[in-house]
Amino acid sequence: MKFIYFLTLVLTAAACNSPKQETQVITTPTPSSYEFLVGTYTDSPIQGINHLYFSPEENILTIETIAAGIANPSFVIASKDGQRVFSLEEASGTPGGQVLSFVRNPTDNSLTLIDQMKSGGDHPCHISISPDEDFVILGNYTGGSLSVFKVSPEGMLEHAQTIAHKGKSINRDRQKSPHVHSTTFDPEGKRVLVADLGTDKIYVYDFDASKAEPLKLSGEFPVSPGDGPRHLTFSADGKEVLVVQEMAAAMDVFSYKDGVLELKQEITLLDEGFEGKVGAAEIRLSPDGKQVYVSNRGDANTISVFGKRPSGQYVLVQNISSGGLMPRNFNLTSDGKYLLAAHQASNDIVIFERDSFTGKLTQTLWKAELNKPVYLFRLND
Repeated sequence: MKFIYFLTLVLTAAACNSPKQETQVITTPTPSSYEFLVGTYTDSPIQGINHLYFSPEENILTIETIAAGIANPSFVIASKDGQRVFSLEEASGTPGGQVLSFVRNPTDNSLTLIDQMKSGGDHPCHISISPDEDFVILGNYTGGSLSVFKVSPEGMLEHAQTIAHKGKSINRDRQKSPHVHSTTFDPEGKRVLVADLGTDKIYVYDFDASKAEPLKLSGEFPVSPGDGPRHLTFSADGKEVLVVQEMAAAMDVFSYKDGVLELKQEITLLDEGFEGKVGAAEIRLSPDGKQVYVSNRGDANTISVFGKRPSGQYVLVQNISSGGLMPRNFNLTSDGKYLLAAHQASNDIVIFERDSFTGKLTQTLWKAELNKPVYLFRLND
């Protein structure tokens, strides 16, 4: 199913009758355009993985389903060349969650399934790919585990390792057991940081691709009880880890050196006097490394913008409505000019313009409707 929003401008030029007319070739710059893979929760067999195309200069925004029949592909990523795509089926029970490997045709964006395997736990919710693109790691939320799969040059998957976390934290409703929410390689590709909402810890694993079991635990770093670490990203210089705390609706800033984390700062996402439910979700660094963006669901439905002072302290620059309900995920274009916010509850993707100096966002009129979009992966980086 495709949704197309467009405006075409036609320019005409009058011919000159002068006998001395000279032919002049005018080169027209190619309009900037952006492409994303979109992960969703599905309610019918015709839904699945989608492709988004956005050309602001042409005023074109399209969304097309490119892999129907994939159940709840809530997280989808691609190789650097965009020709290998990895997704998951977020499910539980029998057969449980799945990890899937596709080949992508860049001409028509079609996906062809290569291989699929059990994820090693219920409700897989996150995928990361190794720097050499020869391994993928899944986080299984309900299963409380992470699974490592070796990827062949042809895209075939081979299970290498599953690690089950143990423990709990103070929230009796949501932290009775481990809940692995993300697995993220550090900038060097030598370690994997795992955020576990259920145990209120960030686990650091050494990664060695030459070993039969590539991951080995090197450290555990607790956060404040009840905070619920979800996703994380690194600062541009790789010396800081920025963590979104789902249950506390906060951003934690850690120093990072040789796999060791030390808490430097914790900043709330909430406006003063806010009352209601929260659910912080995604965190991303702007492509220029100047600002950090964090989404918050619940009754807030905001995107927070943080800047960094010369002292090293992060400060809130802006809290802005995400333009919809339940902004589970968002992403920025590669040039940092736009931010796209995906809303699970209002079934839409809203586009913002970004000020390159302040980092502040301004909502535009561009909006696309799509059933429960929950992840945006940027192509053509």
